[in-house]
Amino acid sequence: MKRLPFILLGLAIILGAYGVALYNSLQRADESVNAAWSEVVNQYQRRADLVPNLVETVKGYAKHEQTLLTEITAARARVSSIAPTPEMLSDAAALERYRAAQSELGNSLARLLAVSENYPDLKASRNFENLMTQLEGTENRITTARNRYIEQVRDYNSRLRTFPASLIASSIGMTAKANFQVENEAAISTPPQVSFP
Repeated sequence: MKRLPFILLGLAIILGAYGVALYNSLQRADESVNAAWSEVVNQYQRRADLVPNLVETVKGYAKHEQTLLTEITAARARVSSIAPTPEMLSDAAALERYRAAQSELGNSLARLLAVSENYPDLKASRNFENLMTQLEGTENRITTARNRYIEQVRDYNSRLRTFPASLIASSIGMTAKANFQVENEAAISTPPQVSFP
């Protein structure tokens, strides 16, 4: 009976240490998600910064493509108007608005690339070629950063949902983070039709 208080004290210390370790693990996972999100935002900003240079370069060659250039500039402005914050990660709707704006800018840039095929002098321009290389590299970086973010969110959300971490997480107000969603899942799940004449 004399050992019982020491056993209970030892058990309380072990459980307390485990709780602290679990809490710290959740905090590290949260920081990893935030860091991964910052990298996504950083790469999107890099793309947005390239757009004005690209538009100016194309203007000189493709004067009658003014509508597309205006559309790209407007898409960039919409992207810039959405301030990405860490709080956005817990709000699926806000994250979707940000993703949609980024997707619109990406689609406009893809149309610009298609239009550039009509202008051999533009394609031969060293400045345009350099900007296209930078844009392509940035798109690859965006994909990589988004993949890392998705992995970090998966790890974080998994930790939040497992017992006993779920008890600690809910007691300190930690919630699941929103993830990137595919824009049109039904469209991409349908295989493309290929026909040869």
